[in-house]
Amino acid sequence: MHGMKLFTIGFTQSSAAQFFGRLKAAGVRRLVDVRLNRSSQLAGFAKEGDLAYFARELCGIETTAVHELAPTAAMLGAYRKGEIDWAEYAGQFVTLIAARRIEGVLNRTEMDGACLLCSEARPHHCHRRLIAEYLKAKWGGVDVVDL
Repeated sequence: MHGMKLFTIGFTQSSAAQFFGRLKAAGVRRLVDVRLNRSSQLAGFAKEGDLAYFARELCGIETTAVHELAPTAAMLGAYRKGEIDWAEYAGQFVTLIAARRIEGVLNRTEMDGACLLCSEARPHHCHRRLIAEYLKAKWGGVDVVDL
């Protein structure tokens, strides 16, 4: 298998200019929305319909949402309410994506140059990093870059 590049990005704490500028500068080919709630009010440019328009018009990037990459509402709710900590949430999420067999749901070739999008500004406590690490372990030869 040849090496591939998989990007990750969060939109909070970014202006639209910063966000789309990072995507364009990195040469991202496809934006993969991994959020459970894509109509978020956190940033107007990141609402599902607006995001697709801006990504296409400003960067020439197509956007897709992959529901299998989102956590369950119960899992995310428990984490946000503090009922489970990050370690427990991360363990549950990795178990979930393994059961969903996301490495077979996604096309490796189409994911080369793609960027996993979520809301968290940093990847440390974000499920996009867990997805990227899982795919790297399953596929091998994946260079993960957080924008």
